[in-house]
Amino acid sequence: MSKAKGKSSERERDAPPATASITFADISSLLSSHKEALSAEFKLSFESLNSTLDSINSTMTDHGQRICSLEDNATASDARLLQVEKVCANLQKENETLRAKVVDLEGRSRRQNIRIVGLPEDIEGPRPSSFFSKLLTEVFGKDTLPSLPEIDRAHRTLAPKPAPGSRPRPVILRFHRFQEKDLIIREARKRGALSYQGHRIRFYDDYSPEVVKQRGEYSGAMTELYKRGYKPALLFPAKLRITLPNGDKKWLPSAADAAKFVQDLGQD
Repeated sequence: MSKAKGKSSERERDAPPATASITFADISSLLSSHKEALSAEFKLSFESLNSTLDSINSTMTDHGQRICSLEDNATASDARLLQVEKVCANLQKENETLRAKVVDLEGRSRRQNIRIVGLPEDIEGPRPSSFFSKLLTEVFGKDTLPSLPEIDRAHRTLAPKPAPGSRPRPVILRFHRFQEKDLIIREARKRGALSYQGHRIRFYDDYSPEVVKQRGEYSGAMTELYKRGYKPALLFPAKLRITLPNGDKKWLPSAADAAKFVQDLGQD
């Protein structure tokens, strides 16, 4: 009996340990479960990727439409801008033409005016036209003005009345006849210094601001011509006439031409 037990114990000791038996079916089932899990994971990933791509495509489509709209608007704006530039260019030309006409008309409307400088304020009294008509006769004498000149209007320049002791405003006279105005200007230039009741007065043509600016550009050239013995005369509105030493006359239509003429004289 003891021998039998001993042999049985030896057999149990020599036998291999017990392990779980894994069959092919178990491996196939395990692979199948892994496959399904991976498939489900890939499916979720692809669905997320497709959703992202759809969003990107939608955004790109929207951006493309906006870019096309912006390009169309830019093209339309360019066309409108070109049209506006053409209109502005035409308006600029018309404005320059109209401005030249206004300056010319204003200058012509002042051709019968003279400007008197140096008379005290309020010396003319309540009837300035009559006062200045008598003043001109007294200043220039009956030899120059045998009858009282007819003055349509007389007034001070449109500026605030100066304080007492300040420089008086010039007087503007409008003559009914241009010939009388021209005669007074010529006589004033000949006689030079003139006075009335102890006040030194000066007579000038009444030019528009634009004409005064144009004529002022000739001042340097005319000064130099006087120094050189020439006889310059500034014609209306701003055209220089020069009497040469031989008696010939030369017309210079711009201040730049007058400056060049003076420069050429200096080189000679």
